[in-house]
Amino acid sequence: MTFLILLTCMALGDLLWCVSAMRLPRRWMRWTLGIFGALQGAGLMTILLSRGGVGIEEVLPRPLHSMILAWHVVILLPWLAWRIVRAIGATIWKIVRLFRSEEKADPVQVGEIPAGTRREFLGAAAALVPPALTLAAAGIGEAQLDGFRIRRIEVPVPELPPALEGMTIAHVSDFHVGRFTRGRVLERIVEETNRLDADVIALTGDFINHSLRDLPAALDVVRALRARHIVAACEGNHDLIEDAGIFHREAERGGMPLLRGDSATADIRGQRVQFLGLPWNHSVTGMRDSTAALLTRRDPGAWPLLLAHHPHAWDFAGEIPLTLSGHTHGGQLMLTGRLGAGPLFYRYWSGLYSRRSGALVVSNGVGNWFPVRIQAPAEILHLTLRRVVIRGV
Repeated sequence: MTFLILLTCMALGDLLWCVSAMRLPRRWMRWTLGIFGALQGAGLMTILLSRGGVGIEEVLPRPLHSMILAWHVVILLPWLAWRIVRAIGATIWKIVRLFRSEEKADPVQVGEIPAGTRREFLGAAAALVPPALTLAAAGIGEAQLDGFRIRRIEVPVPELPPALEGMTIAHVSDFHVGRFTRGRVLERIVEETNRLDADVIALTGDFINHSLRDLPAALDVVRALRARHIVAACEGNHDLIEDAGIFHREAERGGMPLLRGDSATADIRGQRVQFLGLPWNHSVTGMRDSTAALLTRRDPGAWPLLLAHHPHAWDFAGEIPLTLSGHTHGGQLMLTGRLGAGPLFYRYWSGLYSRRSGALVVSNGVGNWFPVRIQAPAEILHLTLRRVVIRGV
């Protein structure tokens, strides 16, 4: 539903942009903005048709694809929001003036403003700045698409079994193998993850961006990962976009250690550890119910660890001592560590969160579905578990 709302806003935004362009005072301004908006709308439709299974996305060079997405999300949606706020403000002001009976003619009519005035300057800026900002955003995105960091976090875990003190986990999430994550960067992800030599490799979903054509490449990555004890995975929402049934079948055939409402157990340093994999749910009710069902599979003799693509599953994890998640991309577009899209849409969006019953770690993800990241770098997490003893209340 959220995606459909955003899509509708983008399409309406393109239309409103073109209509607004036709009201500019100079012909070159009208043509510049009008053609730019029309091409962006056509590009958006090309991408959407590809998501529907029509293989035409590849005709777009990746930088052009980046520019189209950067325009619609980084430039157009804020512009549309500003236009809506401006329209509401103008309407309120008119109502206030009407009630005050203060309607007066403006001292200078729009049509009386000569060329070279402030209106001309603003019109030129309107014609040139949005395309320039779009190109800049796309350029920044292209420059960082194949980069990622290794972030090391020590995770305090209440009542961690002594044998698991210092246990290491390579947490890799949100590969999004597809348009913006492919080729050499996938080899580097495998190399850097295996170099960590972790006890466990935990994969928390979104192996593909949306197309099942990219699943073989994602399976190659998963099969190449090496942990001392176990590789365990859960699914993400992007994995299920095209056809959930085919994804599940081919993932199983391809050797992906996917846990869908199921668990796997490994002996690590003499301690049994149970990995519980939550299936994707788009609703709070579904997430709560599927988490409750999964927790009935707990092995009382094993230490449990929950893999859940959406971090809000932590709210229903009860006494599970450690939950690993992804999905948020660290907020994707952040002004600071705590200001941006992350806290706007999620309660937990990046890094370590702790409470008395356990800890949550949210990965920014190593791949990309969207070409621009701001203050939310792609990453592989290297987690080291530390024992915390709870004494009294």
